[in-house]
Amino acid sequence: RSGGDGPDIYKGKICSLKARALLIDMEEGVVNEILQGPLRDVFDSKQLITDVSGSGNNWAVGHKLYGYQYRENIVEKLRKMAEHCDCLQCFFIIHSMGGGTGSGLGTFVLNLLEDEFPEVYRFVTSVYPSGEDDVITSPYNSVLAMKELNEHADCVLPIENESLFDIVNKINQMMNSGKLGSTVKQNSLVTSSTGGAKTLQEKPFDAMNNIVANLLLNLTSSARFEGSLNMDLNEISMNLVPFPRLHYLVSSLTPLYTLVDINVPSRRLDQMFSDAFSRDHQLIQADPKHSLYLACALLVRGNVQVSDLRRNIERLKPSLHFVSWNQEGWKTGLCSVPPVGHSHSLLALANNTCVKPTFIELKDRFMKLYKKKAHLHHYLQIDGMEQSCFSEAVSSLSDLIEEYSELDATKGGPRTDPSRLKIAV
Repeated sequence: RSGGDGPDIYKGKICSLKARALLIDMEEGVVNEILQGPLRDVFDSKQLITDVSGSGNNWAVGHKLYGYQYRENIVEKLRKMAEHCDCLQCFFIIHSMGGGTGSGLGTFVLNLLEDEFPEVYRFVTSVYPSGEDDVITSPYNSVLAMKELNEHADCVLPIENESLFDIVNKINQMMNSGKLGSTVKQNSLVTSSTGGAKTLQEKPFDAMNNIVANLLLNLTSSARFEGSLNMDLNEISMNLVPFPRLHYLVSSLTPLYTLVDINVPSRRLDQMFSDAFSRDHQLIQADPKHSLYLACALLVRGNVQVSDLRRNIERLKPSLHFVSWNQEGWKTGLCSVPPVGHSHSLLALANNTCVKPTFIELKDRFMKLYKKKAHLHHYLQIDGMEQSCFSEAVSSLSDLIEEYSELDATKGGPRTDPSRLKIAV
């Protein structure tokens, strides 16, 4: 941007850059907000698919009704986007699980991608509802969507609103206590438009979304920048998902202060690795340290050496329980360009059985409604939606929980090395 005006830059603004993305929402308000916001020039009107009324917090409306209504339109726009890629690595789907469009149409698009581009990996970032969310039917929507994620996604990065909210609150408290230094720029992401720090009553959606954006930035940094140990996105799925259904990865991010323009002293490198394995930095409320690791990936950005990575892995390894057949299940990536305003950053992705409690809680909330058949008629009046969809979805979730439980049962058992082949002489 600082290089003066060229064909792509006018008065310091990028003109020709277009996001390779498709924005779909059956309630046009959110998409309209983007078109009136600072990113309006990045999105083309050809990249939008909207309706007026929304899906009424009903998975069946999103999946069965709007899915089939908009199928051709979505496929055509997806193909056009894909044709612009020199090297199509994977698709990212970003959706919420609690409402109707995010869960229903979101998983419909996931199925479309598998049909149209079967060879291309599908990464899904799913925002799970909290226990106090205001959508009564969110347990139905989430469990119906989970069945689709189990069957059609290659990797899912679950994110909980509660975790994001806690992180933003912690940053606010640090700002207010003056621990991070006193300089806070006006209109920075965690501050409101008045320039003062946000009060806790306001829901700081911008800052919460920003955490997820930073997760995706770190995840794709190897594809965008030079590095001594670049990690292909496809390698994440290849190395972190030993069983096709167990593809839920717990993400933790450090430093989290990329969200705010604060003059924060940067974390020491070793401290950063410790942070990544502490619960405060996770985007889902879980306890991986006391659960079983199937595999773990560390994506580091900045001036970090391979020896630093090795040293920290050796230091952390004794406190983590890895599955017996994959004791060396570490995947590492080094990207030499750090995020703006930092010397280094780290994203840790753990395939760990600690996601099980989240799924158990979701199933319990589903069963409370389902036992009473509450709100079912809203779903069953949609063409193609039958009660068997519910029973299949909850049994799919139960099977997933059972698979995690079986792995958990092996934790702490003796580490047995497979017997070697004996060569007959």
